[in-house]
Amino acid sequence: MALDSTALNSLGFAKAPSETRVVVAMSGGVDSSVVAAELAAEGYDVVGITLQLYDHGAALAKKGACCAGQDIHDARRVAERMGFPHYVLDYESRFRDSVIGDFADAYLAGATPVPCIRCNERVKFRDLLETARDLEADCMATGHYIRREVGAAGPELHVAADPARDQSYFLFSTTPEQLSYLRFPLGGLASKAETRALAGKHGLPIADKPDSQDICFVPNGNYAAVIEKLRPGAADPGEIVHADGRVLGAHRGVIHYTVGQRRGLGIGGLSEPLYVVRLDVDRREVVVGPKEMLATRRVPVAEINWLGEGALDDGPREISVKVRSTRPPREATLRPLSPATAEVELLSPEEGVSPGQACVFYDTGTTRVLGGGWIVAG
Repeated sequence: MALDSTALNSLGFAKAPSETRVVVAMSGGVDSSVVAAELAAEGYDVVGITLQLYDHGAALAKKGACCAGQDIHDARRVAERMGFPHYVLDYESRFRDSVIGDFADAYLAGATPVPCIRCNERVKFRDLLETARDLEADCMATGHYIRREVGAAGPELHVAADPARDQSYFLFSTTPEQLSYLRFPLGGLASKAETRALAGKHGLPIADKPDSQDICFVPNGNYAAVIEKLRPGAADPGEIVHADGRVLGAHRGVIHYTVGQRRGLGIGGLSEPLYVVRLDVDRREVVVGPKEMLATRRVPVAEINWLGEGALDDGPREISVKVRSTRPPREATLRPLSPATAEVELLSPEEGVSPGQACVFYDTGTTRVLGGGWIVAG
């Protein structure tokens, strides 16, 4: 788990582990539990913190999502077993304002948001990180699968050793200042099996706990129901319109659709398969068309967090990008328009690029993450 082999301890500090305080963000899952247990076993002054992000009572019966009531209980059991203090912080109002509200508004604007990125950006790596500083911790560690390496110009962000577990897409907005304080001990592990083996070694009760699947505040993946509850009237009906202007049917609300969707459109009987190619919120129209209309090469990006050498607007760069978490990186040209905006030109077209998704930048030929931004409407 060493992050800097030249340093005195495995977290990169020139002092004994027992003199190094580290706050571990504990979700109650296997990954963060192993980080806390390993660091405690190495002799670090570990403080575990779990965030209560939404109604505790409603969360108790919720399976398959992070930070629910059972997860808080599981994190506490790990802390008790390993003998370090554990605290639960009520971040419900911050989470509602910074993440859930943004999620609902983005959907209402026809975008496809990624709330886990906003949670890292606005809650875990901002508010929780400040709490860690208040506790006089030397650093904060998480269970994310990503690597922090110290380069010539300071800490760098690199993809995880296990490509199947890499979480760089969700962490592109980590700032250089945050990166100097954060540690990601699992980033160098070869597989999730290795993580579970470490959990077994420490006798952790969550060694076989399944990975979380859902967004924590969206039960059963039903985004539309959550948005309707948060924003009454959000599911106003409208028309499904072909890109050539033909009205093909009616829909139950734009929030039920995403760019690239084919199934569930309710417009069967046509001679060609049709996909959602655009959402026109103002006109309450779901615009559909043939698959080739989904392909795009030019991607406008805003709110860019730059982690590369020099300044973003130094000039065009040849890089690789991910426009969805499940897609492999594609070669592209990054053309800055300002210190925080740019146009990305993909060398080969990509389908289903949607406003609200992240566009993450990688250094072609290496493992370094160069930052990224949010895809906006062109």
